[in-house]
Amino acid sequence: MPRGPSPYVTLARMPPVRDLRVLLRLTDFRRLLTVRLLSQSADGVYQVALATYVVFSPERQTSPAAIASAMAVLLLPYSLVGPFAGVLLDRWRRRQVLFYGSLLRTCLAASTAVLMVSGAPDGLFYASALAVTAVNRFVLAGLSAALPRVVDSQRLVMANSLSPTAGTLAATAGGGLAFAVRLIVSDSDAAVVVLGALLYLAAGAASLRMARDLLGPDTTLATSQLLPALASTVHGLHHGLRHLRERRSAARALMAMTLLRFCYGALTVTVLMLCRYAWSDTEADGLTLLGLALAASGAGFFIAAVVSPWTIRRLGRTGWMAVCAGSGAVLVPALGLPFAPVPMLAAAFVLGLLTQGAKIATDTVVQTAVDDAYRGRIFSLYDMLFNAAFVGAAGVVALMLPPDGRSVPVLLMVSAIYAMVAAGLARSLRNLPDTP
Repeated sequence: MPRGPSPYVTLARMPPVRDLRVLLRLTDFRRLLTVRLLSQSADGVYQVALATYVVFSPERQTSPAAIASAMAVLLLPYSLVGPFAGVLLDRWRRRQVLFYGSLLRTCLAASTAVLMVSGAPDGLFYASALAVTAVNRFVLAGLSAALPRVVDSQRLVMANSLSPTAGTLAATAGGGLAFAVRLIVSDSDAAVVVLGALLYLAAGAASLRMARDLLGPDTTLATSQLLPALASTVHGLHHGLRHLRERRSAARALMAMTLLRFCYGALTVTVLMLCRYAWSDTEADGLTLLGLALAASGAGFFIAAVVSPWTIRRLGRTGWMAVCAGSGAVLVPALGLPFAPVPMLAAAFVLGLLTQGAKIATDTVVQTAVDDAYRGRIFSLYDMLFNAAFVGAAGVVALMLPPDGRSVPVLLMVSAIYAMVAAGLARSLRNLPDTP
């Protein structure tokens, strides 16, 4: 690689396509991206299997409250223990976290398939699914914290456009594969879960292509110090929160993204109920509509990866987040209030674009504003806020949604939150300018 300041000046002026081409030449980045793609494609397979088992099974009478309960069981406990995982991410080799985390998810997913086939009590099924989700969030936080170790700061915006967005597209593709397996190969949710377990195993094997110390952190403690590290978790979290308070831009971005995640959770439950009852008479029709909604959202994620580097360069990270939130405030009622499949699918595409665009900006803010020694803790807090907001949205919507999912107050509430976030970000830009 050429040395000196001039390559960075040139790189800053590169068009996105050339910037992306330079990024993909980085061997370590490609290897980390491969782990993410395999891991998140497995997530898509596993999550679709859970959705069809819990929401679309003919013998189950699904309600918004039931969906909220399932989300709480799967996500809220990890929201409480997530920061503890973050402290470990700042002490353990992140490459090893990716490897052993993938192996553990393989075993846990296989046990979920066994529980499905054996007709075990729901408590055991949810416990197994909860364990997979907890390890999954741990791995995703590790992937985000490791990204600055394989690219330099000049390429970080493009890396945040490509890597998480490609992972989301991989999850969408995994969901599509799960639908295909279930409808064509085997009408069995357990068979789909086994496919997810095999993809988790492939992700673990791919992580071994990277050196043990490549992904950091800078201060890796010995295994014998694990128990003292766990004992000092609360103290470490205090330092992490204090570090975040000192990084106003990162704290502001996390607060905004948490509210946007709340909106996404509310709309997710709404679309699930519409697909299940309002727009279909059979399980197969409901699954087809849900698959189309996922595909539309995935297309929005892809477009976000293409346009976000360009818009961030011109508007700044906070400016782009404000545009995303403001657009959501207008488009949610415009596309959602008819409660018809075609406008709602268009809304899924637009909201996929806006949500992922805001997330790309947020990831970049956190990665650049937070010191490497704290990134694991901050990204675990990031995941904790995500999960809590999603579960909270499901709980609120469960009290507001009718059985068929058609609710004007829910859409107006979501639109108002988008508007509030946009106004707050615009106001903060006047007080704390964000350089594009």
